[in-house]
Amino acid sequence: MLIVGLGLFVILGSDRFLRAQRTSVVYVAPIEGTIDLGLAPFVARTLKEATDAGAAAVILEINTFGGRVDAAVLIRDALLNARIRTVAFVNKRAISAGALIGLAAEKIVMADGATIGAATPVKMGEPGASPQPVEEKTVSYVRKEFSATAEARKRPPLIAEAMVDADVDIPGVSEKGKLLTLTTDEAIKHKVADFRAQTIESLLDQLDLAGAEVRRISPNWAEGLVRFLTGPIISSLLITIGMLGIILEIRTPGFGVPGGLGIASLALFFWGHWLVQLAGWEELLLLGAGMVLLVLEVFFIPGFGIAGALGIGALLTSLSLSLIGDGVTWDFAVRAVGRVVFSLLMAVMATLVALRFLPRLPFGRRLILETVLPSDQGYSSAPAGDKSWLGKAGTAVSPLRPAGIAEIEGERLDVVSDGELVEPGAPIVVTRVDGNRIVVRRRRTPTERSQT
Repeated sequence: MLIVGLGLFVILGSDRFLRAQRTSVVYVAPIEGTIDLGLAPFVARTLKEATDAGAAAVILEINTFGGRVDAAVLIRDALLNARIRTVAFVNKRAISAGALIGLAAEKIVMADGATIGAATPVKMGEPGASPQPVEEKTVSYVRKEFSATAEARKRPPLIAEAMVDADVDIPGVSEKGKLLTLTTDEAIKHKVADFRAQTIESLLDQLDLAGAEVRRISPNWAEGLVRFLTGPIISSLLITIGMLGIILEIRTPGFGVPGGLGIASLALFFWGHWLVQLAGWEELLLLGAGMVLLVLEVFFIPGFGIAGALGIGALLTSLSLSLIGDGVTWDFAVRAVGRVVFSLLMAVMATLVALRFLPRLPFGRRLILETVLPSDQGYSSAPAGDKSWLGKAGTAVSPLRPAGIAEIEGERLDVVSDGELVEPGAPIVVTRVDGNRIVVRRRRTPTERSQT
């Protein structure tokens, strides 16, 4: 029995030792700068890699003033659904959307001098202008997101709501009319944060993970590219260039540089927004349907009617939906549609300018077929010999009904009357030359002119 007991002790002790060895890795990922949609795939990848590697924990080192609500909601959902221990290390601030990310972690650790809160949604105005308040229903939605997140992590939900809504009154904590922002001491006192730490090493000591291997994760090139492509300025520029290229390609014959550039720009736009879970098959199908309807309107259906209007509507809907994610405010959705409309208008204006000036440039002549055939380069609408008959008089040889034969200065010519029937032998005069047609009219005699 003693031998059996010693064997079990060795086996259990070895198993615990191996488990400790397997869980002695900690992943650290930065959450800094503006919270945008490109950050969500990075956090999701970090959580998956850490889970697959059997890591002990994932630490999100947060230092941000906030950003997009929909991006924060995606990260929040990923943290709540994570199958690994998560820690938010607030160093030095978790403001606005950063506060929601912090609340979604299992533990919150704050450095000295750190802050968390001030999360009311705002509507950004013109560049340089102050942010404007949003509608009450938007504030209500974000407040409940914070409250539900705090409840899921066993933190005071009312304090989380006070970070969003200035109307929430908590005696001794937050006065009505002021948004709640907590310092490190206040967050620990009110059980929002678990403890304080100045460094990752001291944080690991308090988590009983001293000596664990720290693997610092940073966004890879693809995630960096996605964040670049989904930025508001670049995404709007891609829409403009894409539509400009498509319009120029439809307007000009063949398939060349404009069409290729337009398709490449739209492909980059949708690829970036596909990876951040904004664009899906629905948006791509709407885009394709819109393009088909516009082509039908331009080439097969005369005028501008239902097909063209539906095509433009499908394009606007597709591009707008690709800019709107879960949890966005109504104001943000309106601004997203406005960005798409503005980009399309810019593409139309750029097309008009391009069609006006490109044919005058050396490289532009290779892209756009010039429809003008100037006479100084030898082009003429009528043969030079036919023009010489203009104003000459002659006689109709055959009836002109309206075409026939006339004799002018001894030559028989095929002519066309200007509308009236001319009998054989009647005097005629050449009034104009249209291409290869010599147009004549009956020349009145002096007697006929005096009678009129």
